[in-house]
Amino acid sequence: MKKSSPIIDTIKKVMPAVVSIAISKHLEDIEKDIPPELAPLMPKSNGHIQIPDDMLDEKGMIKIGGGSGFFVDPTGIIITNKHVISDSKAEYTIITTSGEKHKAEILARDPIDDIAIIKISDKVGNFPFIKLGDSSNIELGEEVLAVGNALGLFKNTVSSGIISGLSRSIKAASEIDSKPQMQELRGLLQTDAAINPGNSGGPLVNLEGEVIGINSAIVFGAQNLGFAIPINCVKRDLSDLKKYGRIKRPLLGFRYLMLNEHLKEKMKLPISTGAIIFGQAPYSEAIIKNGPADKAKLKERDIVLAINGFPITEDKNIQDFLEEMNVGEKIILKVMRDKKTFEAKVFLEERK
Repeated sequence: MKKSSPIIDTIKKVMPAVVSIAISKHLEDIEKDIPPELAPLMPKSNGHIQIPDDMLDEKGMIKIGGGSGFFVDPTGIIITNKHVISDSKAEYTIITTSGEKHKAEILARDPIDDIAIIKISDKVGNFPFIKLGDSSNIELGEEVLAVGNALGLFKNTVSSGIISGLSRSIKAASEIDSKPQMQELRGLLQTDAAINPGNSGGPLVNLEGEVIGINSAIVFGAQNLGFAIPINCVKRDLSDLKKYGRIKRPLLGFRYLMLNEHLKEKMKLPISTGAIIFGQAPYSEAIIKNGPADKAKLKERDIVLAINGFPITEDKNIQDFLEEMNVGEKIILKVMRDKKTFEAKVFLEERK
């Protein structure tokens, strides 16, 4: 008699809807990404760097990595991480659990959260999919499973654990067209279920077989410390895509630093709370020209104390407020300038 358990039943329920995403590029594009100081050290053949045969696919493209994803409806729409499909020069192939390979069509990338929506473009079919849960009802200690393509090598990998933290914030490295970028990820679910490179984009599911998060990040050098994006963020993006044909996220139009006692002393400021409008010239402007903050006459070194009467804190910063707001919404900022406070009306615009 075959054994059964809630975990085994859940795996059988969700596994058919999990996919691998293979990333490949043309040799010429890879060579352009090699730093000039390393190029002379690379072994060459016929004027090009040598590539091992096991890195070449059937089309002669070079496999450079992989990630995971999962179907969310029967038409072939798939959720994954934005950083998995960030390279505009790469090609992406979706591999189902049955081994079928399909070309991926990129439908949308979330401009803020590490979420992307893609689709199988070369087949219309009735694909298995995972039901979306509700990440607002998650409790500490809830049992979860992380499913994906571990290390880009081991398909159909499952690990189990619990939800060990809620609303976590981390800074994570991602790549945009092979250029490392640091991104702050907020509101994350923390789990001790093992998440490895290649698991990125795979589902974090509860024992009812509902996806409650997207496996997104790990902390290297730490054990049992992984993070997932809450699935309610995906619900919002899917709703935008259906309604507008794209993901619409609000833009306030300035860069900022969260204040604390250290920055207060270093920048000689009158207070240690709120967010100071601050850019890092020449790399980034403090205020985006012709953006909402610019139109509201805000200036660099203004300190934003509150939004719609609610104070800005390290636990709830400006990004957290924007997660709850919509394009076109009017907000009231309480601002300090030269030790005097005033209110500024800002109309949120769409982030491009």
